[in-house]
Amino acid sequence: MINAVPWSPLFQALLNGLGWLISRIYDVIPNYGVTIIVLTVLIRVVLLPLGIKQIRSMQHMQLVQPKVKAVQQKHKGNKQKQQEEVMKLYREYGVNPFSGCWPVLLQFPILIAMYSVLRFPQHPIHIPDNTQLYRVVTAQIPPVSSPQAVPDTAQPSNGTEFLGMNLLCPASQAGNANAKLRDRISVNGQTATVEYPVDCGSGGLTRVPYYVFVVLMFGTTYFQQRQMQKASPPGASSSQQQALLRIMPIMFGVFGFFFPAGLVVYWTTSNLWQIGQQYFMLRTRPSAEDLAAKADGKKARKGFLASLMDRVSDERQSREGPTGKSTGGSKPGPATGPTPPPKKPGSGGNGGRSRKKRPKR
Repeated sequence: MINAVPWSPLFQALLNGLGWLISRIYDVIPNYGVTIIVLTVLIRVVLLPLGIKQIRSMQHMQLVQPKVKAVQQKHKGNKQKQQEEVMKLYREYGVNPFSGCWPVLLQFPILIAMYSVLRFPQHPIHIPDNTQLYRVVTAQIPPVSSPQAVPDTAQPSNGTEFLGMNLLCPASQAGNANAKLRDRISVNGQTATVEYPVDCGSGGLTRVPYYVFVVLMFGTTYFQQRQMQKASPPGASSSQQQALLRIMPIMFGVFGFFFPAGLVVYWTTSNLWQIGQQYFMLRTRPSAEDLAAKADGKKARKGFLASLMDRVSDERQSREGPTGKSTGGSKPGPATGPTPPPKKPGSGGNGGRSRKKRPKR
């Protein structure tokens, strides 16, 4: 008996959901390539709010960057104060420096899930067994109960073709009419490698569409990364990001050579959508005046509250008197009347008249 690959329940639910969705689309549009493209568009529509938020966040960061540099220069010797003032500046302008990461991070689980759904052979298969797509796939890669039950020759690729490609095949197997797709299965507690023969075309010309899509996957990945780099704030392109710009397209180009062609179609379509989305979003970028007006609005609300607090403070001081509350540190002196004018030298208590010396008789 073949044991299923253990998946977490949440991820298994995602795989089964994608498999159900792609099989239902195939029932309406019986073309495997067009089905993958439609599914890609649906996924990108679901991720559209996050994509817009990512680009807007990068644009806001780009506009606020001069003020960030001014703060960093002002508190050059105090890293803690520098970070506090920068975060205060982000809050003041409504900028979230981390919101641009979520769409990128979210793409990788979806890419892994799409790979698991579109890769054949697989155990368990994530497509419902009562659908037309299941029958089309299992006609070429039948479910087996043991390695000895695998067919010896490949079956015709009816139902999984797109632009001259069998989307079950990778570019590395293109042009091989009896290509071998390997899978590791566990039979009665023992692991075995099974090779399924699949028709991936014959002759040199059949390899061309496979290679073209691998090049498209590489080129669109590079262009999309380059486009996002231009939208990044000035000075944000570090040496690590420059290296990522060079390595990531090459990495996906290599993956595309060994991945099933259906997955390459998905990733290329996703890149083209992202490029178009970024093109229109970058053309409608907000201006510095928009962010300044937003910041002024926040400052105006803050100024009103501050003036209200000042008014309350003035009222309290007017009730307490000009000296405020007593601190208890000194005792009050006796009450005194108006200070009399200073006496003239030689004056006494006779109303201010001077006493003259009488001559002796």
